[in-house]
Amino acid sequence: MEEIQAWEDLSNIPADPPIMRDLCRNCERPKVVCWCSALPPERLNPESNIILLQHPAEEKRCLRTAPMLQLGLAENKCLIYKGKKFPLPKHDNLENILNQPNTILLYPSKNAIDIRDLNYDAKFYNLILIDSTWPQAKAIYASSPLLHKIKQVKLVTSNTSSYIIRTQPTEGCLSTLETAAEALSQLENNSIYNEQLIQPLHMLCKYQLENGAVTHQSKEFLIKTRTYPKLIGKRLTKLLKSTNEYVLD
Repeated sequence: MEEIQAWEDLSNIPADPPIMRDLCRNCERPKVVCWCSALPPERLNPESNIILLQHPAEEKRCLRTAPMLQLGLAENKCLIYKGKKFPLPKHDNLENILNQPNTILLYPSKNAIDIRDLNYDAKFYNLILIDSTWPQAKAIYASSPLLHKIKQVKLVTSNTSSYIIRTQPTEGCLSTLETAAEALSQLENNSIYNEQLIQPLHMLCKYQLENGAVTHQSKEFLIKTRTYPKLIGKRLTKLLKSTNEYVLD
């Protein structure tokens, strides 16, 4: 009897595909959650170029900031290359870009200098950003020897991330969009990039929070306050002990 009922239930499942929500042709998100109205009134056109080296896993995320950056800047001012190692034969013109003397890599290595300390001996820069999680970024850097030869810079800023619906590794971490906006503001000496590029992110977070999302604290904060929910390994245990001492002091 149960088997007959099961077959009847299956037979009542609609054969037609589910109705899909209308998508915005620009950002390709459902129109109800489209953030295009928060993009700059006119696409910003900096002297410098942004080159994103994007881990394949980023493309699968629902809430990404790279499209906001690409649509906020003039055409071809933000190029995206996908992979786990760079450059590869499929990456058109990337090797040439990486070998140019005015190319800089935003990466916090021990040799990185403050981006504000550049000599600005170039009319413009090709700013390379790795678009991924921090562990993925380290893996990409380790497997891409050409990246090691590029002048490396870092951001020194007191800004905190507005991407409050996603957990950041530490208090000072910024999203790809925020990092690019801050870097361009410093390179171009123009705050318009910080002011206008991140508005779609504010709109996205506002919508998500109004529809059930919650704000996220950084992993660093959760560890220090002993509220980190996940099982931790030896490296995090060591970090936890040191932060416990810091909290107790």
